[in-house]
Amino acid sequence: MPAAVRGTPYLPDGAHQGGGGLSGAEQKIKTLSPAVAAHLQRTYSAHADTVTKAWRQEDVSVWLRCCQGDDEAELARDFPLHQDWDYESFFQYITSSAANSIAPPRSQDLSYPLSSYFISSSHNTYLTGNQFSSDSSVDAYRNVLLRGCRCIEVDVWDGSDSESEDDDGDAESVTSSSSSSSDDAYGSGEEGTASKLKRKAKSKLPSFLGGRKKSKDKKVPEPTTTTPPSPLPAVAATTTEAAPVGLLAETNPLERCKSGGSASLFQTLSRKSTKEPRVLHGYTLTKDITFRDVCEAIKDYGFATTDLPLIVSLEVHCSAEQQERMVDIMRQIWGDLLLPEPEEDAKYLPTPEELRGKILVKVKYAPPNNEGGSTGSTTPEELDNTAAAASGGLSEEAGQPKQRAKKPSKVIWSLSKMGIYTRGVSFKSLMQPEANMPTHIFSLSESGVMDVHKESRSALFEHNKHYLMRAYPSGMRILSSNLDPAVFWRKGIQIVALNWQNWDEGMMLNEGMFAGTGGYVLKPVGYRCAKLTDSNPSPSPSPLASDTQADAVQHYTMDLTINVLAAQSLPLPPGDDNIDSFRPYLKVELHVEEPGERHGTDELPQDGKEKGGEYKAKTKSIKGGCDPDWEGKFGAQTELKFENIPGVVPELSFVRFLVLDDEIGRDSLAAWACVRLDRLREGYRFVHLLDAKGMESDGAVLVKISKKLRL
Repeated sequence: MPAAVRGTPYLPDGAHQGGGGLSGAEQKIKTLSPAVAAHLQRTYSAHADTVTKAWRQEDVSVWLRCCQGDDEAELARDFPLHQDWDYESFFQYITSSAANSIAPPRSQDLSYPLSSYFISSSHNTYLTGNQFSSDSSVDAYRNVLLRGCRCIEVDVWDGSDSESEDDDGDAESVTSSSSSSSDDAYGSGEEGTASKLKRKAKSKLPSFLGGRKKSKDKKVPEPTTTTPPSPLPAVAATTTEAAPVGLLAETNPLERCKSGGSASLFQTLSRKSTKEPRVLHGYTLTKDITFRDVCEAIKDYGFATTDLPLIVSLEVHCSAEQQERMVDIMRQIWGDLLLPEPEEDAKYLPTPEELRGKILVKVKYAPPNNEGGSTGSTTPEELDNTAAAASGGLSEEAGQPKQRAKKPSKVIWSLSKMGIYTRGVSFKSLMQPEANMPTHIFSLSESGVMDVHKESRSALFEHNKHYLMRAYPSGMRILSSNLDPAVFWRKGIQIVALNWQNWDEGMMLNEGMFAGTGGYVLKPVGYRCAKLTDSNPSPSPSPLASDTQADAVQHYTMDLTINVLAAQSLPLPPGDDNIDSFRPYLKVELHVEEPGERHGTDELPQDGKEKGGEYKAKTKSIKGGCDPDWEGKFGAQTELKFENIPGVVPELSFVRFLVLDDEIGRDSLAAWACVRLDRLREGYRFVHLLDAKGMESDGAVLVKISKKLRL
């Protein structure tokens, strides 16, 4: 399969990149730096017998149990616990995965309904950069699937353009025009909506995102009407193969037009190369890829790292003909990976265990009595993205796009019925009739979720125990920044979609949540519905339930102390190769629930960025090296304390470790780790680090951790 279109940024091997749970794998220390070795030698000597210089068997047991908090029964399989330890035995333990700061995930119970799990999810998966002008790439799907993502997004548009030129002469933007799938492009006699939005958005967009420069030339008057082209006939799946993406880039007829080629040749080749549905971010300048290539990538990599179910979230903007092509392509390529068509509608959600190795298609619900097609209203996500594109990312009001909304779109029955357990329904309220349909899924923007939480906290929380909900980033996040996913997990939302191409707090927290889990995490007890059993065959919501995130689970007060000893093999920040100028320091942040958030009074940040950890502490910096010895240089000043932290739910709280370069101005990120609090081990531990781009590294920090929770 072609790697990517020409000019697409390089995407690393997802099998060695974090964001979706890489840090849960077993990690060992291969070698020790002199500073780290000295700290370990002192630790060993402090507990050794003065005569034999060894640890007596009873001392080994006490140290493992009281200092490390380890389960001796689990360690007995790999370490000699019924004899004295010499330094070699201690070294074998402390450099093994048993001394990792993150505990392995507990064996997961996969027998609850789908609504009882958090699911690692991607937003606009096809994009490699910003939301407005970056390239789309099939490699983006390969990358996130290898990293453990279990819900991916595909925005599908017609493969035939409704317009043959763009008013500003931007040849590249013509091939990615999204107007062909709007109802305006088929017989309205008006200029396509996508072209209008594209010109308006591009004129307001900063030049570094592809905005056009102002010109003193007089603008040529535009025609008041255009003649829309006739829809192209669908092409049989058995006889047509989409040209490789790389080949299309090499033979793009638009380039030939630029150099004086034939316009008729351009029209012929352009139509021929786009007969099948395309994937792109509509109403923007992003480039497109073929829907067929995306489906091939999903087949090849969808179950490469886990056989837990994969949700493919379709945003459909196609004509009925192109929707039929979508159905043909999916059935042809995915085959038995798709769920069989049920004889009747499901009365409850199945379990992940029952869906192993299956693709779940999430698509807008169209009731079968609509004579083959259903007119559905524009989804909130479409409105959100359209508004942001039209305004150039300058302003937004929830549910009030500045540009006229598209005419109602149509989803044909043959496509809609593929959404067996994940039927997309436009959200109006938690009281609408579809809210009781077991297989529905609501999609709300981050601000939409907060609005519902303020007005109906109990109803929202109860809904998310029994039914699926998806939250996605605001359309204002043009640079692909991420929301704080923990805020939405704490409201019981299963699918929190993130921009996996961007490395920020949101993706780090996602790594902490899903480390080593295969992309599914069972919610805390108060957040899930009951299991399906013979005595409880359909666990429906209770009309009297009044739980919220404030009282569904136990909240604790916490004392956390992290004594930072030393580090080794720290990676340098991106673009920096001068070790002598590297001044690393370690910053630790706690991400816990705020009382305001719990009771519905906390506001989202207004600058479109995620919130930082509410509790922070850091060491001093040390100049000139990748093996800093903080305790050796600063002594007790390296003890980072967090005392009397209220409102802590360990399964929904996180500790972030950030290695930063002390510079003039903004400090550059060199490496990081994120650990969910219930999996943070005590005692002498190694924090294994990912580099600034989320790739595996040999970097590690030796720390001593003390964690106390009290009611």
